Amino acid sequence: MQSGFRAGHGCTSATLKVLNDILTAIDKKHYCAAVFIDLAKAFDSVNHHILIGRLNSLGFSNDCIAWFTNYFSDRVQCVKSEGLLSGPLAVSMGVPQGSILGPTLFSVYINEVALAAGESLIHLYADDTILYTSGPSLDTVLTTLQASFNAIQLSFRGLQLLLNTSKTKCMLFNRSLPAPTRLSNITTLDGSDLEYVDNYKYLGVWLDCKLSFQTHIKHLQSKVKSRIGFLFRNKASFTHAAKHTLVKLTILPILDFGDVIYKIASNTLLNKLDAVYHSAIRFVTKAPYTTHHCDLYALVGWPSLHTRRQTHWLHVIYKTLLGKVPPYLSSLVTIASPTCSTRSSRYISLVTPKTNSFFGRLSFQFSAANDWNELQKSLKLETLISLTSFKHQLSEQLTDYCTCT
Repeated sequence: MQSGFRAGHGCTSATLKVLNDILTAIDKKHYCAAVFIDLAKAFDSVNHHILIGRLNSLGFSNDCIAWFTNYFSDRVQCVKSEGLLSGPLAVSMGVPQGSILGPTLFSVYINEVALAAGESLIHLYADDTILYTSGPSLDTVLTTLQASFNAIQLSFRGLQLLLNTSKTKCMLFNRSLPAPTRLSNITTLDGSDLEYVDNYKYLGVWLDCKLSFQTHIKHLQSKVKSRIGFLFRNKASFTHAAKHTLVKLTILPILDFGDVIYKIASNTLLNKLDAVYHSAIRFVTKAPYTTHHCDLYALVGWPSLHTRRQTHWLHVIYKTLLGKVPPYLSSLVTIASPTCSTRSSRYISLVTPKTNSFFGRLSFQFSAANDWNELQKSLKLETLISLTSFKHQLSEQLTDYCTCT
């Protein structure tokens, strides 16, 4: 459950896993509560003696241990300002940030914290940690969460990592059950109460207690509008090719990041992103405001945001089938075994898990299977092909068509 700085892992895969667990709990009409844990200067607080002990316990040779000991020793830092250089200050803690080894060493250092989660679930992205649990009784959920949080804090203390209480928050995810009149406080070991929040930015995506992604989309709108405003104010300075490149490099990455996560938002919210996308295309093409959005896509040669999201989503599903995603995601999909010999049974299909509500159908394990099986009605893959070949075939399948009335 560590997604930080690991091949095939990332912010998106980690959030998809956490979101799947929360939606599955809501589908069962369970309460789900989480603590988003923030550490103060985590990378700078690594104790070298404890880290060397961790490496030793992993079976590193004596020569390797001696090498790492040397790597940490005799490090100094100084400050340069206006040509003046301060005297050196010895660095006795922390992993060198910006180094290749730093993130890996930190992961080794913090990894065993996950073992303290107990009955709760935990996911780490370097030092970004979410601890969450669910169940039919809210009191039991909060009691379990408090016990796990206590154990996690003790683990951090053993590593000499300091909890940032003011930035550590609680959230109760609840879409279908009655809202409690008062929530029991989750407290730190020193007796401070954690604040309950309705929104929290987790790994670059704003999660809200209703999982509507309203806050996230609002932030995306604001960020894109600000950049488009700057581009329009300076449009006389750019050639057509420069405009095209600027939008591809400064606007589209904002809209693409995490789009497979927030794609479950309502069409009303997603349409707000279409509006800023269309503005960006008008900047590139000089098309008048009255130009129909379908004509805008044709002018610039780009798909709609819906098609972009769907393409990225199907790429994730196919990577799951190829085993190119973390095991915590690939374990959520199962290739179906044909029960009878028919023409369609030759095609790769996935087992669609049972759900009880709309929320369950939004989970990764359901929507991945459902959307893949829907794609196979036209794609009809009998065997797994390379990712490059799949992307080529998919581009021929997914075409924008106007549904406007």
